[in-house]
Amino acid sequence: MAQIPNLDNASLNLTSLREQSQKELINILKNIRGKKCLIIDPKLGGSLSSIIQTSLLKEHGVELRHLSAEPIQSDCTKVVFLVRSKIDLMKFICSNVHNDISKGLQREYHVYFVPRRAVVCEKVLEDEKVHQLMTIGEYPLYVVPLDEDVLSFELDLAYKESQVDGDTSSLWHIAKAIHKLEMVVPEINTLILLDREVDMVTPMCSQLTYEGLIDEFLHINNGSVELDASIMGVQQEGKKIKVPLNSSDKLFKEIRDLNFEVVVQILRQKATSMKQDYTEMTTTTQTVSELKDFVKKLNSLPEITRHINLAQHLSTFTSKPSFLGQLDMEHTIVEAQSYDICYEYIEEMIHKQEPLVNVLRLLILFSVTNSGLPKKHFDYLRRELLHSYGFEHMATLNNLEKAGLLKKQETKSNWLTIKRALQLVVDDTDTANPNDIAYVFSGYAPLSIRLIQHAVRSGWRPIEEILKLLPGPHSETKRGRFSSSPSFDTLQGASANIDRAADGRRSLVLVVFIGGVTFAEISALRFLTAQEGMAYDMIIGTTKIVSGHNLAETFVEKLG
Repeated sequence: MAQIPNLDNASLNLTSLREQSQKELINILKNIRGKKCLIIDPKLGGSLSSIIQTSLLKEHGVELRHLSAEPIQSDCTKVVFLVRSKIDLMKFICSNVHNDISKGLQREYHVYFVPRRAVVCEKVLEDEKVHQLMTIGEYPLYVVPLDEDVLSFELDLAYKESQVDGDTSSLWHIAKAIHKLEMVVPEINTLILLDREVDMVTPMCSQLTYEGLIDEFLHINNGSVELDASIMGVQQEGKKIKVPLNSSDKLFKEIRDLNFEVVVQILRQKATSMKQDYTEMTTTTQTVSELKDFVKKLNSLPEITRHINLAQHLSTFTSKPSFLGQLDMEHTIVEAQSYDICYEYIEEMIHKQEPLVNVLRLLILFSVTNSGLPKKHFDYLRRELLHSYGFEHMATLNNLEKAGLLKKQETKSNWLTIKRALQLVVDDTDTANPNDIAYVFSGYAPLSIRLIQHAVRSGWRPIEEILKLLPGPHSETKRGRFSSSPSFDTLQGASANIDRAADGRRSLVLVVFIGGVTFAEISALRFLTAQEGMAYDMIIGTTKIVSGHNLAETFVEKLG
């Protein structure tokens, strides 16, 4: 199955957007004649695999390598570095070039920055005396379509950079990406921008949708997950295989957004039905058309097998008492009724030295819903964390404090008011036949998606007082449609009177998450879009797809 997602059913012409990115890269390679070695920054590898097939690159005389501190292993005389603007990557490039010079190798070097060059990076190349040997350019890859309704701006560290380092350059990239979308696909009617800071509760909760759980435990990277071949029923010792996860896989498209409990039942039904069909085939005489139907069903067998293997592997994690206990605690924290129980649970986790990221997730959730911790508890947990995990994690704690995710309580928490007003906790959630977005967390409705639900239903004005309790400002602006004119004042916000598109189709809403979005939130948005009477199709743009794990991980830093 193709790694590149099929975009034919997208409500926007994402195929043309992807083809433009392919064309730009091919043109760069065409302009460097002959055989060349393309050395890619490993982080970009995943992004490119969603854009272009490796075979297409090879057709243009390309040898592919990943950039590292190791010397280039290639006899090509032309070398093209394709890298993000990061100082550590410049050091790798310099060491590669110095290594060539020391061996007396003469090569032609090209450096292409993605999506744009940075003065600070070129300064490193100048200081290392290699800048004059390079031809420097840009590959303006601002948007990567991950699926027919999800676009990534590939800014892994946007949240931490802006909240901790005071580096807001990612905002320029986001604006550029939205502008590029407007130029290529101008049929977007409405734009909703949501800063991750507004809702840091949701990503810290464990996602309970199929795709969300795969990401929690197995870490999806650019639409695929890498697993031991044995998990997928392939008996090859030590071999890893990549399993693509996008809507090109029809069964995955059907089950990805469902609560995992339901997925297990569906897969069981499909396997049972297949078994019955097989028994009938072997014990009774079939007509030609019945045979044909059976063969058609057999075609879906590889997909069913793949997801049964995946679901079985996931069950080994979801059935663990430690995971069930953590889920229970997350719900207790979100309910905000039992402070002492939650505090003692986190204290015990620290003393047992459970994985640091697991502790940080619950601690962030606890601190955010309580508007911080009383000074005595704050100081005590901070001290215990450093005792258990090492004093070098002082930097980690400082990062969390800077971001406001772990702090001393200075004012009473507004969480209970917000939770009640927006009905964030839904009792008796039916995960099999959901009637509310709360099914994605088995009873908690993601705050971020509740806000979007209000925005498209009646605008934000009716919940003005609640919005004032959330971090940061909010605004709602209207303008005469997305035009392809580059001179616009403000992008249309979430407005109550969004008209249907002129030709009777659903209006298109682009929802952009600045700082990342989880798969569970994407599932909740798809659920909203599928509701009867919904007048909009939604496309999701995000700096990166995140989970509580990788978001908490970005703050982990050791002194020295």
